[in-house]
Amino acid sequence: MCVVWGIPYLLIKVAVRDLQPATLVFFRTGIGAALLVPIAVGRHQLGWLRDRWKPLVIYTVIEIAIPWVLLSTAEQRLPSSLSGLLVAAVPLVGAVASRAVTDREALGARGVSGLLIGLLGVAALVGLDVGTADIGSVAIVGVVVVGYAIGPLILAHALGDLPSLGVVAASLGLCAVGYAPYALTHLPARTPPPHVIAAIVVLGVVCTGAAFVLFFHLIAEVGPVRAVVITYVNPAVAVLLGVAFLGEAFSTGTAVGFALILTGSYLATRPARMVPTDRHPLAAVPEP
Repeated sequence: MCVVWGIPYLLIKVAVRDLQPATLVFFRTGIGAALLVPIAVGRHQLGWLRDRWKPLVIYTVIEIAIPWVLLSTAEQRLPSSLSGLLVAAVPLVGAVASRAVTDREALGARGVSGLLIGLLGVAALVGLDVGTADIGSVAIVGVVVVGYAIGPLILAHALGDLPSLGVVAASLGLCAVGYAPYALTHLPARTPPPHVIAAIVVLGVVCTGAAFVLFFHLIAEVGPVRAVVITYVNPAVAVLLGVAFLGEAFSTGTAVGFALILTGSYLATRPARMVPTDRHPLAAVPEP
């Protein structure tokens, strides 16, 4: 899972060179839905749609439709490795958001320290790795981070009692349908090169369709608490792939920011004691 959800940043960077962000999101969600919807239908996991479509739409817009197109837009100017590191700040925002909308205990000294350390990490990335021309793209990724942090809260509170596979399949299908009118009228003038087509297929089949099935098995094997560990490894995969395949720089800002963000995320999200959780499995990890 660390690899499967660490490589989308590289693949998005490759694909947006020839496709518009909204078109890429359409193909990715469309492929994912084509794989998962038949499975969900076969397991009778979509019967709730008539009664719960409103929270599904809200969740889809906040967690998938807006973040995925904005992330693809930002990666037109930002290195894939930097995008992955910035998105690693999601647990920091999620820690604050979850306590703002629930009755959970306050962050405490450790949690506040984690937030401050994580913010220093983001500042290190922005200050040392980002030029002034890319500040707008960093702000776009900031919106992505907020969406990824709020989406799981909506999922847990409004859709948490529903079958995970059914929710994901319906959400991907809804997003694909929503982007279809724009995407199908803004196709590239020429057939994209093979490596771009391969990136789109891998994004849809591996990083979206198969990824969620694999993640469900992981949740069943180790539980949602332990599964969250992959959140701290995804950025490292994104950095390594960006450096190895796209020639992106591994700078001082990257090293310092990565260490601070992950340390801060760990401190801000680590519970005082390990207790069973009834959170929806998909609320554990944001998928890029």
